[in-house]
Amino acid sequence: MEATSINRVDWRFQKGVARPVMPRKFPFISGFDLAGEVVEVGAGVSDFKPGDKVIAINFPGGGGLAEYAVAKASVTAARPPEVSAAQGACLPVAAVAALRALQRAGVGLDPDGGTGRRMNVLVTAASGGVGHFAVQLARLGGHNVTATCGARNLGLVRELGADEAMDYGTPEGAALRSPSGRRYDAVVHCAAAAVPWSVFRPALAAAGTVVDITPGFAAGATAVLQMLTFSKKRLVPLLVTPRKDEMELLLGMVKQGRLAAVIDSRYPLSRAQEGWAKSMSGHATGKVVVEMGGPE
Repeated sequence: MEATSINRVDWRFQKGVARPVMPRKFPFISGFDLAGEVVEVGAGVSDFKPGDKVIAINFPGGGGLAEYAVAKASVTAARPPEVSAAQGACLPVAAVAALRALQRAGVGLDPDGGTGRRMNVLVTAASGGVGHFAVQLARLGGHNVTATCGARNLGLVRELGADEAMDYGTPEGAALRSPSGRRYDAVVHCAAAAVPWSVFRPALAAAGTVVDITPGFAAGATAVLQMLTFSKKRLVPLLVTPRKDEMELLLGMVKQGRLAAVIDSRYPLSRAQEGWAKSMSGHATGKVVVEMGGPE
């Protein structure tokens, strides 16, 4: 292992959100994002060999906060030399979640977004681990991007591609009210705090979709009710298991300089608890990375 990144799902596991289903057994080592060098391959593995640089996802097994980890070849992708281990470790959970959320909302990477028109996209918590990727991917697709974040990160999200940025602490930001009066065709809701459907609904276009990347019970209940009532405005809970082809796509974009992994802070393995606390604080800008060979 060379690096892993800490995601919200890591400390949600710690809080027991998924129990008694997961973790399946204890002791449990967190860290679902894996980046490092192959040291051994199993029988029948032909795509990789010792010495290869890779990234991988190991969900729900974890194991990234350690010197060695195991991953299935089917969810392991070759990491080009232009992409560092720290950058690669940011991609499997967060960047894939951003990609999948946009796709579920009908927002494509092509300039038409698969619909023949530019879409109005809102990203909440746009300076966070998933949000900063969603802003970039939506902009790469040629869409109009509105973003909410804390006041200190407004400049960053504009640099990443948002053409409208709002402080979530203001009345307009809390109401998700576009400065230009846009109605959103798609919303990627990345904020940890639940937002009532009554806030989303008036901000949406006639057939707008909200994709919630960390859905709770209320989001699930709202989604079921909308299906039963054939509502054109929809809330979609997102559950993601990253695929190899998605990781390869994102690695290629980072290699080409089209996608950037914003790293808030880096910690050596011996200080992983500090990185964990930073992630839990909710104030990290981009990703928190733990490096196995990092300076003490």
